Amino acid sequence: MPGPIRSLPPPNKKRKIQDDPHTLQLIQRLEADLTEAVSTNSSLNSLADLLDLALKTKEASETSKAIYALYRIFVLVISTEKLGLGGDESAKVVKTWLWDRLNTYVDFLGGLLKDQEKTLRKHLSTSYSKSTPSQPQFHNSHFRRIVSFLLLCPPSPRQRVTQEDTTLDTDVLRQFHETWFNIHDDIRWFFLRDAATLLNSTSPKTAPNLPHNMLAILERLNTFPTEKGELNSWWVSEMGGKPPKPKRVSKKGDEAESSEDEAELQDEGDEDDWRKFFDEEPETKDRKPQGPGARLHKLTIHQSLHALASHRAVFTRAWLALLPRLSLVEGDEKALTMRALNVMHHGVMPHLTRPVLVMDWVGTSVDYGGTVGLLALNALFVLMKEYNLDYPSFYTRLYAFLDRDVLHLKHRARFFRMTELFLSSTHLPANLLASFVKRLSRLSLTAPPAAIVMVVPFTYNILKRHPALMAMIHRVDSEDPSNDPFLPDEMDPLHTQAHLSSLWELLSHRSHYHASVATLVKIFSEAFTKPSYAMEDFLDHTYGTLFETEANRKIKKDPALSLETGQGKILFPLTPDINIERKAEGETKQKQYSPTK
Repeated sequence: MPGPIRSLPPPNKKRKIQDDPHTLQLIQRLEADLTEAVSTNSSLNSLADLLDLALKTKEASETSKAIYALYRIFVLVISTEKLGLGGDESAKVVKTWLWDRLNTYVDFLGGLLKDQEKTLRKHLSTSYSKSTPSQPQFHNSHFRRIVSFLLLCPPSPRQRVTQEDTTLDTDVLRQFHETWFNIHDDIRWFFLRDAATLLNSTSPKTAPNLPHNMLAILERLNTFPTEKGELNSWWVSEMGGKPPKPKRVSKKGDEAESSEDEAELQDEGDEDDWRKFFDEEPETKDRKPQGPGARLHKLTIHQSLHALASHRAVFTRAWLALLPRLSLVEGDEKALTMRALNVMHHGVMPHLTRPVLVMDWVGTSVDYGGTVGLLALNALFVLMKEYNLDYPSFYTRLYAFLDRDVLHLKHRARFFRMTELFLSSTHLPANLLASFVKRLSRLSLTAPPAAIVMVVPFTYNILKRHPALMAMIHRVDSEDPSNDPFLPDEMDPLHTQAHLSSLWELLSHRSHYHASVATLVKIFSEAFTKPSYAMEDFLDHTYGTLFETEANRKIKKDPALSLETGQGKILFPLTPDINIERKAEGETKQKQYSPTK
């Protein structure tokens, strides 16, 4: 007999499958054999079996147990220096075989970043350090692979179907930040250095989501050091030791002998030559040297980790490599640019070696318009104000944002916040400010009430700050729109002749249908004795807030709800003209319905 018909679809929850006791016992036995083999210096062939078992298991719990068993074995192998340099030919063959097994293990862990099982997305703990009291070291090649896994996100080897999504998952990103990137200074330094190298060496077509993943990591960085004393947290504890002082350069330019760490860096090739770009200018006779750490490309890794200038250099290089790649991401270039600009003025520029290096990218971002363009203008303004950037066309670009849509968009509140900041200087020309005030007044003719409520206090503050513009509200010979000397099509705010015009547009709002607008505009008819308005009180108004204000307004005098009239009086008497018209209409209807003879 068929079962009852279900009204709901079957549940999507996976059926819990018990672990295979044979597999768990095999993992434990292989780990025990390998532990004994490491201690007795015997054969490690069982390592291949354990690794193959981890690659082939289907259940997440069994895979996890195999992963941690391999982790413990590799820790023993590394701690006993079986992967170190030196040894005869047979020892080198064994070490090469062990390195192949370790690389396979690392590749497997890197692929688990995109696995469906969240419990398998932990892999950074497999990075190891081999150090001695005199020469602390960081496993560079291993960490570079971890960086590539985080930024490229290869598909999981446990999934049969290749996954097209190569974006970094939120839980992995959060764990990386909370455990390593925002905590340890050496992890951050190495990541920024290797990530910039990966960005410069990877084609946009082969890794389209690389900029997205890189930006997701960098925009959450909130613990970048600003003083040398803040460099005090290390993943490799030996890195916290005080490094030897850098070798000074002799007067003839001959360098002192390099240390062993520096020789190791030179063996890596030219990948660290980029540090010369961030070196300070050579010392002159009139300028005293600031210390022995001025030449960054001459520092060893240990010395670089303890130099604040080196941390700023790798940070700058990473952002300079990332920003041009954001515009190459098809479909998301505008959203990624806006995310980068959101943190540019407070999270990026203060930590760059030379903030003006991002000038070209920020200037190009202004062309996006809208919210992205406003954020780019804000970044340009910060560069001009705090870093002495010379950008003569700034106010021309800002004036171009005053189009017919600016008062109708959802970002108009942000626009007014930034524009008030940009025009706050009392040293700006009067004709420049007159152009902005006049253009906003003209746009207010077709703006909603919530936008006019922003324009009025904004204009009042500018007029109060610049008394030379008071003539625009007192001039009566330009109230006729046909005689307005203002040139609305002129793109240069210095040549619009707005200072010769008047604000007749704001005067027209005294008859606005909304009582709040009509009342607010009357401020221009009074003496300018009131203090400047706080713009924040007007920027969040909408139709809803305006209606709520009117609905909750306290009524001081009750309105008339009824009317008493005397007996025989007509409430709405008809005028003589209306009586004549109605009489004529009655005669016409009577002729239409009269019977024909």
